[in-house]
Formats: sequence, structure tokens, C-alpha cells
Amino acid sequence: MAAEIQRERGIAATLVKSSGGVFEVTIDGKLAFSKKAEGRFPDLEEVLALIPAT
Repeated sequence: MAAEIQRERGIAATLVKSSGGVFEVTIDGKLAFSKKAEGRFPDLEEVLALIPAT
């Protein structure tokens, strides 16, 4: 997903390894999406929509 974010938005995303099925998206240090809270994995379009336009 990091490569797609780079290609679509021109910003470098950092993937941080975790365990236990955790997947969170943070933007500028703020939680924007939590797989644990939502009960599902986000699709790319949903993650892209969370990234503010520059």
C-alpha cells in the first residue's frame, strides 16, 4: 500500500510492522483508521481519501 500512496499522492508512507492483526493508519500522528475498531481492512481508495490534499 505504501507504493500506491507514493504513486497516487506523491508522499512517502512508512509501514510499521506489528502483530495480532493490527492495521492502523496515522496521519501527522493522529489515528485516521483502525482495523481493530472498524473490524475490517481498508481498501486503497479509502486510505487515499483520508490523506489531505496538499
